[in-house]
This record gives sequence, C-alpha cells and structure tokens, in this order.
Amino acid sequence: MSLLTNFKSLTLSTPFLHAPINHTPAPNAPTPTRPNYLPPIRAMRSLQGRVITTTNDKTVNVEVTRLAPHPKYKRRVRKKKKFQAHDPENQFQVGDIVQLEKCKPISKKKTFLAIPVPKRNVSKKQQDIGIPLESQTNPDQAA
Repeated sequence: MSLLTNFKSLTLSTPFLHAPINHTPAPNAPTPTRPNYLPPIRAMRSLQGRVITTTNDKTVNVEVTRLAPHPKYKRRVRKKKKFQAHDPENQFQVGDIVQLEKCKPISKKKTFLAIPVPKRNVSKKQQDIGIPLESQTNPDQAA
C-alpha cells in the first residue's frame, strides 16, 4: 500500500495527457516575441512590367511577367498577370516599361503606383577626361 500512496503523491514537472484543467502558465513567464534580427516580410511590394493599355484616365494596365516552376515538370515557365496602376500625369504610353510600387488602395482594383524605369539602351555621353585618346588624335598631327 505504501507503494500506491507514494505513486499517487508523485507530481510531474511537465503535464502530459492528464494535466489539470485549470493549469495556467506562471504570470512571470516570458511571452514569445519576434526576434529583432529578422526583417519584416513584404511580398509583392515592387513589380516591373510593360504597359498594355492606357485608355482610362490616370490609370494604366500593366502586364507583369514572372518565371515560376511548373507544378509537375519543374521547368520554369512564364506566368503573366495584369495589374491596374495609378498614373497621375498620364505620362505612360503602350509598351513602356514601368515599376509598380505598392501603395494604399486608390480604388477597388488599383493598389499600385506606376513609376518610370530608365531605358537600358540609352547611350551614355562620353566623359571628357582632358587627355586625348589615340583614336581621337589626327594621323596628320602624329607625323
């Protein structure tokens, strides 16, 4: 009998299945907090696409193309999606490349602001360094 009374008097430090119903954590237990070193997750804050429609006032329709893996074949395929974006000055034409920045909702479907992206194939001006290059000198002057 003493063995049975000793067994009943035992208490576990961690309750498993038969924990008391009114078990509450200690009030001085630290609450789980988010670590400071992790940056906040900001998905789809900035996208880049091509303007496909400019018929509406202060609104452009932008097609964003991204590469996503195919669910079965795991090959990367192009996925296209259309977004409505705010163009306050009606500055964009069809075919322009724009950057879409997330902003507060402007209307039911417009939550992006269209920002111009500088063109890639613009030739840079030649910087004058003050020293003439061999290709810039006249062959008559060298002789």
